[in-house]
Amino acid sequence: MSQPSASYLLAGQASELERLQLQSRVWEPSASAVLAQLPSAIGRRALDVGCGVMGWLRVLSNWVGPAGAVVGSDIDEKMLSGAEQFCRGKRLANVTLVRDDLFASQLAPRSFDLVHARFQIAPLGRAAEQMAMYTRMLRPGGTLVLEDPDMASWRVNPDAPAVQRLIELIEEGFRSAGGNFNAGRQLPSLLRDSGIEPRMAAHVVALEPGHGYLRLPIQFATSLRPRLEKVTTPQELDDLIGRADAEIARPGTWGTTFTLVQAVGTLPP
Repeated sequence: MSQPSASYLLAGQASELERLQLQSRVWEPSASAVLAQLPSAIGRRALDVGCGVMGWLRVLSNWVGPAGAVVGSDIDEKMLSGAEQFCRGKRLANVTLVRDDLFASQLAPRSFDLVHARFQIAPLGRAAEQMAMYTRMLRPGGTLVLEDPDMASWRVNPDAPAVQRLIELIEEGFRSAGGNFNAGRQLPSLLRDSGIEPRMAAHVVALEPGHGYLRLPIQFATSLRPRLEKVTTPQELDDLIGRADAEIARPGTWGTTFTLVQAVGTLPP
């Protein structure tokens, strides 16, 4: 979830850069699973919208091969700087990074065989505009891949009341800013409204004790603090974060992620 910065709830914060790096690693297998079901893409052009510090850059680079080209776009310079370091470290020579505002995009229309956007609908609350831009960038017959969350499976076990309350507050924080943390549920209708018949998939990752992604509610609460303090007091938020930290640190504590909903479709010729 990383553009545009003017509206984005979390952009540019150090804790968010770290969260995005971890997030990309957690969800990379689900990205590879989608691409494995598509026709060969050797030599094609792919776009990762709001790529953040890693996004789908590595999997798309492998998918299109050395003869293909991947563009990663983001509005936030810190995100792009992190992505540049990542691509340089992984020697992704076929990846180009560009600073681009989705809603005033300078990217050429109808120039990509695949457009991907992960966790972009949820924070922004501008789904119709986003869909118009995604389809504008696709060539006729190109593939659109959207990924957004559904909170229903987001849990820590054994029961963790403070963690659960933070998750509820995070949902409120997104909603108060015009976003929707359950945007994954909207994806089929969004594609159909754009004339694209979706193919759906959903993924939940089990997080073993000690996994860094168990701390996602705490990371979100830190990044969203100014908004969460509108629905709770600073003292209550500090108390919740402290208790949530203790709950996650309990021996044997494990969890499940929110559900990653994937919608894939082909733009009509």
